Amino acid sequence: MSDQLKIDKITTDLLRSIRLNKSFMIWFGFLGISLVVCLGAYVLQLKDGLVVTGLRDYVSWGMYISNFVFFVATSLVGMLMSAVLGLSGQKWAAPLARIAEIIALAFAAVAGLVIVMDMGRPERLLNVFIHGRIQSPILWDVTVVTIYVLISTLFLYIPLIPDLKICYDKLDNLPPFARNLYKLLSLNWSGSPEQQKIIKQSTRVIAIFIIPVALAIHTVTSWLFASTSRVGWDSTIFGPYFVTGAFVAGSAAVIIAMYFYSNNYKLHDYITEKHFDKMGKLLVLVSLIYLYFNLNEYMVPGYKMKKFDAMHIQALFTGHHAVMFWLVQIGGLVIPIILMLFKKMRKPLPLMVISVLVLLGAWFKRYIIVVPTQEHPYLPIQNVPLDFKVYTPTLIEVLVTIAPFILVLIIITVLSKVIPIIPVHETIEQLEEHK
Repeated sequence: MSDQLKIDKITTDLLRSIRLNKSFMIWFGFLGISLVVCLGAYVLQLKDGLVVTGLRDYVSWGMYISNFVFFVATSLVGMLMSAVLGLSGQKWAAPLARIAEIIALAFAAVAGLVIVMDMGRPERLLNVFIHGRIQSPILWDVTVVTIYVLISTLFLYIPLIPDLKICYDKLDNLPPFARNLYKLLSLNWSGSPEQQKIIKQSTRVIAIFIIPVALAIHTVTSWLFASTSRVGWDSTIFGPYFVTGAFVAGSAAVIIAMYFYSNNYKLHDYITEKHFDKMGKLLVLVSLIYLYFNLNEYMVPGYKMKKFDAMHIQALFTGHHAVMFWLVQIGGLVIPIILMLFKKMRKPLPLMVISVLVLLGAWFKRYIIVVPTQEHPYLPIQNVPLDFKVYTPTLIEVLVTIAPFILVLIIITVLSKVIPIIPVHETIEQLEEHK
């Protein structure tokens, strides 16, 4: 096959997904209806207040804050895949970079909305910006989340510019307004050496800058917990502990997306078994580091067994939260690590199933971090109803918690239908480099 035919095949294969079809409309309709139901639950919460949830005076952070921590965590995968692996010269990760950036942008953009869902008076959010105090970790969190969303948008858009021009040139069947939009966003790209140099330099600068911002976003989130004296949160390792856990959740999310993109968009020639094998090894690496921090989190206070530490650990190991705790640790971390050590389990289907378990474990791990420690306050619980002592999410709370996931899927679905999932321009460049 001649080089031009190969280029034409690459372009056709990678632009094939940019179209509206019946399966897309069915899927998008399902997401839309589900979102309306969940937003209806949120309207009830706005009308009646947080009393419709399981949140009370003692457990005031429940599923909503667990969700926020999870969303912030998963958003770090863009930095891991595009910045860390890209700057270290891991070329195998190049076809997966855009998938990671789409996931990162979707989760980071929705993370801020999750915080709003936890507020009884969301109209007061503006006060964080107007009357925010530099001493408050909440102000830091809002600031770094906003900056990270902006940088993630640039990190997705700037390397995308050449592909937008290709979309304008090749997608003749699109409506005129859509083609004109591609032309506008491509910023008169012509592929000149000067333009290519600007794109590469800009991408490299953003890749360097996004690393400290991405580390800050989850470190600051960890400080929201660690800056208190509550048992279970009063820890000096929460910063790196949260960051490594974020890499685990993000890597699992990318593997799941790889599997569905590869099968639904017929991208087996571009997302190969080699990529799944490499991602499986990466997931093992970050999971082992995360397992080390998990051991530190419980071994040190468990060895000293101070009064309130003992109450907290006993509640996790043998008490009310024991089943969830051990399922998270063993089913969501230990067993996946052992399975992924075998090459057969790093094939697409088994690795995707393992990643689903890891991602579920990652969410419930945030629940384990957020909720149990609030059920053991320093002051004794006296003369209060049972629902003040034990946190139980309500149906409305569960529906509102699901809403951000639906929003993330909508964002990912829309982006997947308007831009190439695999970088077209870079794939063609690699072809030409290997002549």
